[in-house]
Amino acid sequence: MTKQDANSITRRDFVSDAGKVALGALVAPHIPMIVPRHVLGGVGYQAPSDTVNFAVIGFGGQGSVNGAALAGTEQLVAVCDVDQAFAHKKMEEHLRPRRDNTVSPEAQRLQAQYEKAAKYTDFREMLQKEKGIDGVVVATPDHVHAVAAKAAMDLGKHVYVQKPLTWSVHEARVLRQTALANKKLVTQMGNQGHSTDGARLINEWIAAGVIGPVHEVHVWTNRPAGYWPQFVPRPGATVAMPAPGTLNGFSSAWGQNIVNGTLARAMESGEVAPPPDLRWDLYLGPVAEDIPYHPIYHPFNWRGWLDFGMGALGDMGAHLIDHPFWALGLTYPTSIEATSSPFGTMTIPGDPNAPEGSPARRNKSKPVSYPLASTVHYQFAARGNQPPVKLTWCDGGLFPPRPDVLPDTGPDAVLKSEGGVIFIGEKGILINDTYGANPRVYPESLQQAANQVPKSMPRITWSHEENWAKAIKGQATASSPIEYAAQLTETMLLGVVALRAGQGKKVLYNGEKMEITNAPEANQFLTREYRSGWAI
Repeated sequence: MTKQDANSITRRDFVSDAGKVALGALVAPHIPMIVPRHVLGGVGYQAPSDTVNFAVIGFGGQGSVNGAALAGTEQLVAVCDVDQAFAHKKMEEHLRPRRDNTVSPEAQRLQAQYEKAAKYTDFREMLQKEKGIDGVVVATPDHVHAVAAKAAMDLGKHVYVQKPLTWSVHEARVLRQTALANKKLVTQMGNQGHSTDGARLINEWIAAGVIGPVHEVHVWTNRPAGYWPQFVPRPGATVAMPAPGTLNGFSSAWGQNIVNGTLARAMESGEVAPPPDLRWDLYLGPVAEDIPYHPIYHPFNWRGWLDFGMGALGDMGAHLIDHPFWALGLTYPTSIEATSSPFGTMTIPGDPNAPEGSPARRNKSKPVSYPLASTVHYQFAARGNQPPVKLTWCDGGLFPPRPDVLPDTGPDAVLKSEGGVIFIGEKGILINDTYGANPRVYPESLQQAANQVPKSMPRITWSHEENWAKAIKGQATASSPIEYAAQLTETMLLGVVALRAGQGKKVLYNGEKMEITNAPEANQFLTREYRSGWAI
């Protein structure tokens, strides 16, 4: 980021300072007192100087939703997507009539701004050319989050980054260091449940000791079931099909490897050229391997593939682990242990010229897609007068053990399949739904005490995206800034690291050094190999 003269003001500084003036904040002596333009323009008028000019990288996914939330009060000035045709289709989806046969005002505002916004396929070009951008929404697949966010932050842009914040632990550290070194930048991760009233109730009830000291937490989600595929082989012809009636030991030769190979071959058949409007090279971005295009990756299904996404933990951990991480004051886990069903793989052919029976001649399997289901156990050290905590994560439709204190009738007679969190305290339990929704305590006799706990935390009465924009204008504080979100993300991703490190082992972690101490070979999973020109 270029250095500016101490007495100069950028547009981003002006937007922030104008908001502070409106709140009665002190202005530095060298800056003249500004009367906000909306005062002169009448009720409902918002001056350009009070408006955040924002860009969206990855409009075709959650970026269009974030854009719609911002377009009511801010101005979309640029859109970047590696697949402009799909981004346009997503805009059309927002314009579908509702049940009352009307189009939502939010969608109409977004469309008006989208049509005028500059369009790009390469975010690097956009950031270089569009000098008037104040803030950037990053809503690409996970593998591009850190690269795009870091590029924007280095140019002095505020960032709203979808969850998970990054693809790797190393990237989470880099973004956190960048945010801490640039205090003027307003950052936010897109875990919208962090801005809700339910999230604050959870914090207040835990702090008040309603359920007593917490030693154990259970977190679960049904993802990826019904949302995106996992345990899928890489498309491509990898193994030969056995002849009918062939046996392999005591069973048919049609074992799992043959089934996977046949599926991989079937997915390769037919037309797999990228759509004409998709820049597949830019989609790959920092991925070092030159993976051929296949429609199973784009759109949306990228979540299940190791190269592009972080599976269910990356998708829902930010909405579920967030609440115990925040309420219990957790930071880095001291150990992680993971178990799962098998990964989806691709076959690496052995060397046909190697000696018969030698290891070099055998085919090898490389994991490429996440397991259908997994369980991760995190251990956290004591914090002050709070005891150590064991947090267990389950995904793929697996459920935690049902606490005995839960009633056998009523809404909690059956745990919700979508997911939730259970805090196990010495006096009772606290349970909440996904996004921190609907917190309640058991035994029911504790609910009255919970309801009497004062609401000591400030409430956010607007959307998570608007919270970010207001923070840019000096009218609020960002709810989930990178300083916090990076450590949450690191904890989530350490579960994936433990999965890749191998089952049946406990991974010991030194958070201060960002190092796995008992399995040095697992440290490779804390970062990634980058394509030339894409490293951060």
